[in-house]
Amino acid sequence: MPHKTLDYLTSMKLDHSHALVLFSGGQDSATCLAWALTTYACVETVGFDYGQRHLVEMEARLNLRHALEAAFPDWGKRLGDDHLLDLSVLSALGSTAMTDDVEIKMTDAGLPSTFVPGRNLAFLTAAAALAYRRNIGVLIGGMCETDYSGYPDCRDETLKAQLQTLRLGMDADFGLETPLMFLTKAESWSLAENLGGQKLIDLILEQSHTCYLGARDARHEWGYGCGTCPACDLRKQGWQAFKGGKA
Repeated sequence: MPHKTLDYLTSMKLDHSHALVLFSGGQDSATCLAWALTTYACVETVGFDYGQRHLVEMEARLNLRHALEAAFPDWGKRLGDDHLLDLSVLSALGSTAMTDDVEIKMTDAGLPSTFVPGRNLAFLTAAAALAYRRNIGVLIGGMCETDYSGYPDCRDETLKAQLQTLRLGMDADFGLETPLMFLTKAESWSLAENLGGQKLIDLILEQSHTCYLGARDARHEWGYGCGTCPACDLRKQGWQAFKGGKA
């Protein structure tokens, strides 16, 4: 019996003018949300509570959404519902530096202790299930393999395989966009500037949250954070390269 092709299997045709952004409230997802709002007719957002130490991002993501809507009224007209999904099973499966008071360091497996096994795969599966029910055809994530911490579930190859699985498993024609996949952090800042000018840059600096430790008591030139964790260091280096390139 001949093997059925993917196109044949995907009988559920979703609305590809409608996108769902995986939105944590960090720099990357904020940039992806702005990108989506310039690209798609309607954009919804989804966040995930997985017991992360930096739970402050739950508040930051809502503040950022409201600020974006107020600062860019035309984008606000395209901004639809926000959703928050409980994925606390990820922290229940075992300790990581993202979910417990564990030292941030490289592990014997050659991965940073901030790696939460299966996190992005679970995010995409949950987001796709939500999108299926809401007839949303495109998932958008801020995963990046250029400037990242070595997480295997951020790789382009991983995400393409996951998309194939979602299409087959739900018999639906999902699309997946990762606009930052091959950009450095400096290039991500440049993309934000191209999308929304200095107004968007200032909004991301003030409202987004990236620090793994959840620190928002210190405002640096690149935004809020502890200033020492890998997420802060990457954001800081990207900001300095971005500003240096404009000098």
